[in-house]
Amino acid sequence: MKEINIYSNPEYDIPNEKICKAIIRYIFNIEQIYMYEISVIFTSDIIVSDLKKKFFHKNQWTDVIAFPLHSSKKEKIEGEVYISMPTAKENANKFNQAYEKEVARLIIHGVLHILDYSDKSYKEKQIMSKMEENFLKETSWKALFEK
Repeated sequence: MKEINIYSNPEYDIPNEKICKAIIRYIFNIEQIYMYEISVIFTSDIIVSDLKKKFFHKNQWTDVIAFPLHSSKKEKIEGEVYISMPTAKENANKFNQAYEKEVARLIIHGVLHILDYSDKSYKEKQIMSKMEENFLKETSWKALFEK
């Protein structure tokens, strides 16, 4: 099964579903993942923050949170990625990045967490950042939001 679901809160900019799915498919192809079921939810700061409190016991704003739901990478990848659209926009401005690029980076970051990549240590953060940059170079994220 190959299933990617995209859900967007209509209060925020709605990403192009085809582009979101293409980014995720590209990552799975490179990582040689052929069975998957993943959902990406574009939502509010409150929803993401509440999930962070409930499941990670941290009371802090964050831009992306991921929940791997599979027991083994060998069988089928399953997971959910939640992206805070207000924080993504704020970070794009803060880091002088295109909003589309920041949201694409968060999609990639969340999917990498679903694939069991970690960013807890400095070395792990470097590895994930390099992967994010490589995936951004190889995917068409510029039209993520239709004008």
